[in-house]
This record gives sequence, C-alpha cells and structure tokens, in this order.
Amino acid sequence: MNFKDMRVLLTTLNSKYVHSNLALKYLYTVTAGEYRNIEVREFTINNDPNYIYTELVRANYNMVCFSCYIWNIEQIKLLAADLKKACPDTLIVLGGPEVSFTGAKFMQENPWADFIICGEGEYSFYRFCEVMNEPERPFDTVPGLIYRQSGKIYVNEQIEPMDFNLIPFPYSMLDCEEDKVVYYESSRGCPFGCTYCLSSTEKQVRSLKTDRVKADLGYFLYKRVMQVKFIDRTFNYNKERAYEIFKYLIDNDNGVTNFHFEICAELLDNRTLELLKTARKGLFQMEIGIQSANPPTLMAIGRNENVYPLLYNTERLIALGNIHTHVDLIAGLPYESYEIFKRSFDKVYSLHADALQLGFLKVLAGTPIEAQTLQHGIIYREHAPYEVIATDYISASELARLKMIENMLDIFRNRGGFTHTVEYLIEELELGAFGFYESLADYYYEVGFQNRERKKDDQYRILLSFAKHAAAERNLPRLEERTLARLMRDAEETMNPENLKRFLHKGWEIE
Repeated sequence: MNFKDMRVLLTTLNSKYVHSNLALKYLYTVTAGEYRNIEVREFTINNDPNYIYTELVRANYNMVCFSCYIWNIEQIKLLAADLKKACPDTLIVLGGPEVSFTGAKFMQENPWADFIICGEGEYSFYRFCEVMNEPERPFDTVPGLIYRQSGKIYVNEQIEPMDFNLIPFPYSMLDCEEDKVVYYESSRGCPFGCTYCLSSTEKQVRSLKTDRVKADLGYFLYKRVMQVKFIDRTFNYNKERAYEIFKYLIDNDNGVTNFHFEICAELLDNRTLELLKTARKGLFQMEIGIQSANPPTLMAIGRNENVYPLLYNTERLIALGNIHTHVDLIAGLPYESYEIFKRSFDKVYSLHADALQLGFLKVLAGTPIEAQTLQHGIIYREHAPYEVIATDYISASELARLKMIENMLDIFRNRGGFTHTVEYLIEELELGAFGFYESLADYYYEVGFQNRERKKDDQYRILLSFAKHAAAERNLPRLEERTLARLMRDAEETMNPENLKRFLHKGWEIE
C-alpha cells in the first residue's frame, strides 16, 4: 500500500484531560503539508483502557505512533501489545524520552514494536515518512531510527540537534484547544547540569529568535487562550531575552491569558523584578525548582551549593504579591537524610509560596544520576516512573512517611481553603511547618481517613478532629475552640453561601 493511502495516527496518553502533547503537534506540523493522511488524537491515562483499545481497533489504522513518557509508558506497552494482536499488520511506532535511551533493549523485550524514533523527532519523523512513501529508500537513511529487518534490530545514529528556528510554529496547522493548557517552548536544552534531569544531557541552549517568540505569543493572545505553559527548562537563562519577552506580554496583556514559566530565581535581577511588579495579577505564574536547601546535596546534583541567593530572590518574587509562585523540593537526593530534608522543608516553607510541591527522585534512563545509583545506594522502582525507594541516607519507611506528609501538604495547603487554620496550628503547636504536617499525617493515617476518597467538607471536619486530638495530647484546652473559629473563617472565605449553609447544617461530625 502506498504510504499516502495509509491511515496514520499520532497519539499519546496524557496524564490529565487539560494537558496536551506538544511533540505530536510538531510532528503533525512538519508533515501535514505533504501527507494528508496523518491524524492526531490524544487520550489520557484515566480513560478506560477498553475504550482506547476499541477506538484504535475500529478506526483500522495502518500505523499508530505513540509518544512515550514516564506517566504513560506502562499503559502504552499493554495497549500497543493488544493492538498488535488484534491488528497484526498495523505498524507500531514509538518515540519520546521513555524509549530514546534504551531503544534497542526495548525492541528486544517488546516484539510488537516495529520502529522507534530516538531523540528530537521532527526531522527524523519527516525522513521516516519519506522512506515509507518511497520504499526504495533504505531505513538506514533515517537518523535516530531503530528498526527490525530480517530478524535483526538496527540502530541508526542520531544527527546533531537542528536549528530550532527551522521548526515551524506547532499551532500553525492545529487549533489551540479552548479547554486545555497550551504548551509552548521558546528554547530547547539547558545551561545547567542537574544530574536527575534529562535536559542535563544537552547543555547547549537553542532558542527561538525573540521576534519569532513574540509573534507566536501574539497568536495566543489573539486567541485568548486560558493558559500558555512554557516548557523551557530554564526560561530566564538569558536575562535580557527574558526581560524583553516579559515586557512584551505585560504591554500586550489581553486580561485573560496566563503564562507559566519555569525559572532560575538566582538569575532574577532588580530590573526584572521591577518590571514584574507592573504585571497584572494573574498574568504570570513562576515555577522555581529549589529541590534542596542542603549544600552537599546541591553540589552532588550539579547545582549551586549556595542556596541563599536562590531563597532570597524567590522571597522577593513572592513579596511582589501579583505572581503565583510554585516551588519544588525533591526527596531522596544524595546526602539528604530525613532530618536534613526536614530542615530543607522548613526553610522553603517559610518563603510562603503559593504552592510547595514535595516530589520524589525519579531515576531516569540517560541521566547522570542513573550512573551514580551504586555510589549513593539508590534503590528505585523497576517500572515507570522509576521513583526512589531508599538510599544510603534515607530508608524506605522514611520515604513512605514523606509520602504521607506530601498528601497532607497537597490537601491542606496546595489545594487552598485552610490558610488561617493551618497557620494558626503551626504557630500554636510549636512543631514547625514540617512537624505540623508530620503530626497531622500520623493522625490522619492512624485513624484511617486515607482509606477512601474524601470531599473537601470532610477535610474541614478532619482538621477540627485533629485539633481536638492535639489539644488532649498536649493539654491545650482552648485549641479546639480557636481552631473551630479559624475553620469557620476559612470556610466563609472559600465556600459560596449556599454550600456553607449546607455544610453547617450537616455539622462537624465525620462520617
């Protein structure tokens, strides 16, 4: 069958419905002008597997191309294997970071996989389509391709990363979905070498010209999309360039669109902070990966061991009051014990960012830390997302305890609605921020509240129940009464009048 007569699908399983896959959009954009037979369709990991399977089988595709990441690889493996059994003639093509670094091994272990495209896919996928369209061209002319031939697996060399400016705007042929986050990148690569990050494998930064970025962003502003999330690893690696783009967005603000950036706070200067102060509240979100406040840990993972400029500039950014700020910590890093992590947590919590994400080290194939697992005694899960189980510095039970604390942090802080109560309890119990969430987690799990899904109303009641327990345990007779007053204040600020009325009518007893 001629390639142009084949039905070709570009697909993936996103982690949430509001997410979308930028890689598929790039592949579609570089090929759709010549090949009209290529479709894009995205699913999520929360879709019923039978639904996805049925959709793929009934569509009778001749080739299905999956974009593979740590959050979807295990489900894609099951789905693709079943698809191959149902439709033996359907070609299965894989790409993405989860198959780029161990592609030959993956092909050996998964005989249903016909092709893997490693590394950046735009040029390789275009060449692959050319070869499929002209069978006299050999597969060994496609850079980064892994393929089977006569019972053997062949691995082609990858080419050097191409000039990013040659890759077309990924939304030039596909609409921005109104109900999804729009992903965008203005640069590839990262100047830093964090050992746990795949971007550390490419230290060169390739950025789009600033005029091109402004034109692309102008399209999003014209379309009045909900949110544009930059996936640049360090957006402000070049301070002048970042300043110019921030200023363009402030000057052309449409009053609707929000822009999310991952930045390095050490690189913020007075001029940039003064500019950001003038932004509409809600225009920008900044994500800052602090990861640890322990100098030996920072040195071990390839970051600046002096964390104080980072903490200071993060605090200054938060103090502006008009930019939603998200900070990250990673548990399970080298030289960080449970007690040392506790100190990092308290330092970062004291910044009072809008969100504090407690994440866990993931040992990704191709990263420097993968080669350092023996050095640090890192044990990690065999299957994606390859999360740390234990290290020489922190035990499995301690990391499980941090999982419990992560859950409390997410429920009672990051989701919002408990600000006055949590601040009061942290101060009154004199445990510090980490100690408070640790004590709350112990109570929450000991009683068994984690054993079923809880609505937000229940969490108000649970927090009061915890205060009652802490009052008895620590001989603080007025703690329950004062906690109730603050919970009422939080509820009044969070719930609409009708919901508040129903909540109070039901009372404070937990089901």
